[in-house]
Amino acid sequence: MLTLIRSTLFTVILFGSVVPHSLLIVLVRPFGYRTSYRVMMLWAHATLWLCKKICGLDFQTEGQQNIPDKASVVLLKHSSTYETIVQLLLFPCQTWVLKRELMWAPFLGWGLAALRPIAINRSAGRAAVQQVVEKGRQRLEEGTWIMIFPEGTRMKPGATRPYGLSGTLLAQESGRVLVPVAHNSGNFWPRRGLRKYRGTVRFCIGPPVDPAGKDPRAVNAEVQNWIEEKVAEMNRQSE
Repeated sequence: MLTLIRSTLFTVILFGSVVPHSLLIVLVRPFGYRTSYRVMMLWAHATLWLCKKICGLDFQTEGQQNIPDKASVVLLKHSSTYETIVQLLLFPCQTWVLKRELMWAPFLGWGLAALRPIAINRSAGRAAVQQVVEKGRQRLEEGTWIMIFPEGTRMKPGATRPYGLSGTLLAQESGRVLVPVAHNSGNFWPRRGLRKYRGTVRFCIGPPVDPAGKDPRAVNAEVQNWIEEKVAEMNRQSE
């Protein structure tokens, strides 16, 4: 019962924080993109601090030495809301490939728009992939990291689905590497329900994968195998 009470309190604060911070991100946008980005980072730090204090949920990072010096494409396992916040602290200035429906949400969508995400129509197929490649290349040239959830939706622990090709194609077209990230946040912050469980989420940043001259599907398989095997290893070690 205490877990549910703490989780509900945190969730109410989390949702309540979206409106003022989204408005602030929009209001400071005339002072430059970086100003809006700093507001978002303040929100991320505050949210994760509150999550730790209220729910007892924290995280640790492994593999920081694998982060390239140059802006790259990150393929991140998606299983909860937690990693969508933590990713902001793991990598430098970044933007995200996300479903366009998020842009239609009042307040949240306004704040996101000010942060220049790559919003796609997931049912558009090849056109959506081309959009990721074209806009992603521009962002990378500006020094902005591209964050992609290759499964396209949150997966329950132990589950996966074929990874989308857009991240690999973007890396190939732009001459950048792919950085895989595995974690076990779905065990602590489930994709459905209010409860957030006490513990420490492990985020593991893997060695960069250079897709140049390779079959994109083979590259995807390599990245997916590494991520899923690392997640399975984390789950075994926590048993």
